[in-house]
Amino acid sequence: MAKVELKAPVVEEISGVIGDAASVVLVDHRGLTVAQDTELRRLLRAEGVTYKVYKNTMMVRAFQGTPCEELTKYLEGPSALAVSKDDATAAARVLVKFAKKAPALEVKAGIVEGTVYDAEGIMPIAEIPSRDELLSKLLGSLQSPITNFARVMNQLAEKGGASGESAAEAPAAEEAAPAEATETTEA
Repeated sequence: MAKVELKAPVVEEISGVIGDAASVVLVDHRGLTVAQDTELRRLLRAEGVTYKVYKNTMMVRAFQGTPCEELTKYLEGPSALAVSKDDATAAARVLVKFAKKAPALEVKAGIVEGTVYDAEGIMPIAEIPSRDELLSKLLGSLQSPITNFARVMNQLAEKGGASGESAAEAPAAEEAAPAEATETTEA
């Protein structure tokens, strides 16, 4: 079998992985211990990110004709590919956070929703919370005024319920008071 025929399935695998990706991040994984690599893979898997080490030549072939083609200039030295299909910031968020604990991991570059970023450009993207986190914050901010309104209405109902009897008696007392006042002035 020719070498090209052996490489074709790997190139197809990479093309399939990056095909409908929301984000693709390249990292240099040299220097990571086995324990660190295992932990990194576990964290990425938990976020739904595909992470795999490929040869640079295979990635160059797979990137041709795709938006990832601009990443070929960052393929120097050993490279690993982290791909997220759902959450565009997940791969960058996990890798940058992990790189703070393990300085041997170096983020090279990435593509997030079609835009290419170098290592410095990936850092701010990693600060963006996950989609679920953003939705929960939005829901909380939408729910907060409703909750506060309900709480105020409940407090008014409790106060009004306790003073409601005296409030009902107050108009009757006011009606009686002017009648007595007119009687005394006529006399």
